[in-house]
Amino acid sequence: MNNSNLSSKAVPLNGEITAKVTALTDDAKGVVRIDNKVIFVDGTLPGEEIVFRVAKRRRRYDRATLVEIVTPSLQRVAPPCEYFGYCGGCGLQHLEPGAQIVSKEQILREQFNKFGVGEPEKWLLPLVGDNLHYRRKARLGVKYVYKKNSVLVGFRERASAYLADMNSCQTLDTRFSQLIPALREFIMELSCKGSIPQIEVAAGDDQLALVFRHLEPLSSDDESRLTAFAQQYQVQLYLQAGGPETVTLFWPEHAPTMSYSLPDYSLEMLFRATDFIQVNADMNKRMIDRALQLLEIKPDDCLLDLFCGLGNFTLPIARFASRVVGVEANTSLIDHARINAKHNGIQNAEFRLADLYDENATLCWDVTEFNKLLLDPPRNGAMHVIKQLPKKNGPERIVYVSCNPVTLARDSEYLVNEKKYSLIAAGVMDMFPHTNHVESIAVFER
Repeated sequence: MNNSNLSSKAVPLNGEITAKVTALTDDAKGVVRIDNKVIFVDGTLPGEEIVFRVAKRRRRYDRATLVEIVTPSLQRVAPPCEYFGYCGGCGLQHLEPGAQIVSKEQILREQFNKFGVGEPEKWLLPLVGDNLHYRRKARLGVKYVYKKNSVLVGFRERASAYLADMNSCQTLDTRFSQLIPALREFIMELSCKGSIPQIEVAAGDDQLALVFRHLEPLSSDDESRLTAFAQQYQVQLYLQAGGPETVTLFWPEHAPTMSYSLPDYSLEMLFRATDFIQVNADMNKRMIDRALQLLEIKPDDCLLDLFCGLGNFTLPIARFASRVVGVEANTSLIDHARINAKHNGIQNAEFRLADLYDENATLCWDVTEFNKLLLDPPRNGAMHVIKQLPKKNGPERIVYVSCNPVTLARDSEYLVNEKKYSLIAAGVMDMFPHTNHVESIAVFER
């Protein structure tokens, strides 16, 4: 059935329909419109003529299953991973990498327009890097399948609570990807194999760590097997019996501190396996470079870095500014930020603990002390902090690093219309290639 003059009410469930995909959603689904009703078709790309079946009907939209691609997009490519389309870890491997970043820029552009911000004075060239084996941190699900007497280790299936049956991952650090079959085989040998729901993986420049979550105590035989596995593959192995506070080192007895280097700033950043770090090491370096360039740091500048984490931006800034203060809500991260400052011989960086989302908290800084501001908030954005900025005598320049284009656009609207800043530049950074995740950066001037 062709969609010409077809009313959405006449679209039959499970009947085959031919139509053209007009757009891509921010969660990587193709969009078809019939009688002004949106139909989402997974695995399709804009410009493609497709055949699909409507599987679920909703009042405002329908969900459909792809039957056939009649005319493929010129930007369609063969996915590098054999599990693509089945594993939910990636959503865009079928789209040429250059087109992926164009799509992400379009998402940011649409959000700016949606919130009434308009276009920045300048669009920055997208930051791109290697698009395979870039993930140095991940949380892998684990499931013992009783009926098949086998263990699965990996990401969840697309739109499903089940784990994908996989033996490798094209986005994970190669050292972890190669470990997946060994992990599956090893966990099968444990008496507690049915009570291990996840393994968190973390890679430093020269260290690998695995954090095993376990829901019941380990037997002495299990502990012996864990030790043998850690020794064989030379990984730091941690156990987690409950919440994050229960993570303890299991092997070796004295593990070397994990670290990643920022050679352009003569920095070695120390972290723990469970600490938040940017998952893409190469893109993190490029992102720091861009943020510092946009801040236009001068020797007499005083900067405030909010949501500073381990000091990923704070300590590079300290190499060029007179003074920098980092603020973070996580006690563990603040402690490690101070350790990193001392480890790298930096004396002009100060770190303070504060919940930046607590509307009743007293600010632990006077923003008028600082002439420039860096924001790198979680997905919730930084609206509470932005509302505290004075309309006069606020920072002359703000650089905002965002992992959510919606909250970036929302916060930008407030900065522009309420605080009277100008959005002078913005752009996207491909922190998570082959996924729908949009990392972006914007710069504002008073």
